[in-house]
Amino acid sequence: MIHILLSIKSTKMKTYLISYDLRIPETSEDYQKIIKHIKSFSSWAKPLKSVWFIKTSKSVSEVRDELNKEIDANDGILVIDVTGANWGTIGVSKEVTDWMEEHLEE
Repeated sequence: MIHILLSIKSTKMKTYLISYDLRIPETSEDYQKIIKHIKSFSSWAKPLKSVWFIKTSKSVSEVRDELNKEIDANDGILVIDVTGANWGTIGVSKEVTDWMEEHLEE
């Protein structure tokens, strides 16, 4: 009798912080493209002007590469795994801090 063991990769959801810098020439259309893509994730929050949180099972590099398709060559993107991170805020809406309390846990 042969026993086969399968290892199934966990699809645990992670929380990522995304920040971007759309450099000159920046247009409203440039912002709309990246914002539309960020909002396509099932769960997201926007604490500051160019800072977002998303919840996804994708890797940091997958998210980075997807967002890279929405920006110009001279723009910048930062994606950081903040799952389980400690945090504090000032001047961030209660709606966003509630989202952070729920989603920044491990």
